Amino acid sequence: MGILAGQTGGSGISMIIVVIVLIAVMYFLMIRPQNKERKRMQALIASIEPGDAVVTTAGFYGVVIDMTEEDVIVEFGNNRNCRIPMKKEAIIQVEKANAASSNAEDTKAKKDDKK
Repeated sequence: MGILAGQTGGSGISMIIVVIVLIAVMYFLMIRPQNKERKRMQALIASIEPGDAVVTTAGFYGVVIDMTEEDVIVEFGNNRNCRIPMKKEAIIQVEKANAASSNAEDTKAKKDDKK
């Protein structure tokens, strides 16, 4: 009986080690990437300014016209009457206004150089 009691004690410690390893793996595969993504989205939302081109969670492309602490007013399409207020959390992608204009100028300059 003494031999069997010694074997069960060793398997208990190994079981605890296995559980700890599983928790560590779950943290690095699930929780940590989720926290990184949440921080990235918070930084993205904080960087929104009027004039920025945005993509919403519904897939709509628009331009930010006005902002409050929690909401933005986005203008969709070429129709200037289509302005919709929405939560900042509904925005998943932002392209800065000055970056878009500089990209357009770079493209135009490259076309002019080819001529």
